[in-house]
Amino acid sequence: MKTKVKELTIWITGASSGIGEALAIAFAKCGATIVLSGRDNEKLEAVKKRCKHAKQHIVMPFDISNAEQAKEVYDYIKAQTGKIDWLINNAGVSQRSLIIETNEDVERQIMEIDYFAQTRLTRLVLPDMIAQGGGKIVMVSSVAGLLGTQYRGAYGAAKAAIHMWANSLRAELYDQGIEVATIFPGFIQTNVSINALTGDGSAQGTMDEATNEGLTATAFAKQVVKALTKGEEYIIVAGTKEKLAVRVNRLSPPKLYKLIRESQVK
Repeated sequence: MKTKVKELTIWITGASSGIGEALAIAFAKCGATIVLSGRDNEKLEAVKKRCKHAKQHIVMPFDISNAEQAKEVYDYIKAQTGKIDWLINNAGVSQRSLIIETNEDVERQIMEIDYFAQTRLTRLVLPDMIAQGGGKIVMVSSVAGLLGTQYRGAYGAAKAAIHMWANSLRAELYDQGIEVATIFPGFIQTNVSINALTGDGSAQGTMDEATNEGLTATAFAKQVVKALTKGEEYIIVAGTKEKLAVRVNRLSPPKLYKLIRESQVK
């Protein structure tokens, strides 16, 4: 049965730009009430204005890696909305550095933002979701979490970890009304590569060619809204090359990694 989106309150992290922004706009267009979170209040307010029925949406900026802030924000959201029906864990940071050139502190930073912050926020909302009789947890992983490529060692590891964690959560809570979906974006036209961390923790500052030629964030959001409202749990939204790579990996990982080595993906 297709979900009635207009009855939902959806909390989206990383909503100030990119795919988070596109998802907020798309779900708002369907009638949902959106809670927009990120670190930049000004950017979040700008996204809110782009959402249909802007006045009904809520902007809640905070640092997702700060557990105390997360708890305070969630308590405030509950007081304002009464409940969260869906949590879309979209906030994250990417990487563009070779493993041998990456500081351990940078890897820990990536894991903190892309894995621990997501699982922490999920555990925060789950008791209330279960008590209210159901809800949906959405994890934004990555095709990089299914395939290991150059320059994304820690990022791919974090995205693979969140994928496996979501699988376990789905198995544990299936009989308590909690749905768990995982999204695997491929190359999407966002600032993800510009903001990606290099080996010393600084931002790359440039757009990758593959990212620049990827799907638009709007096209991505359209596919995701359709898949989530249909109840799909394992959602790959990517270009032809990424989808082909996933299929090849299922059939012959050695063949795929030969192709990856030759392509020198960055």
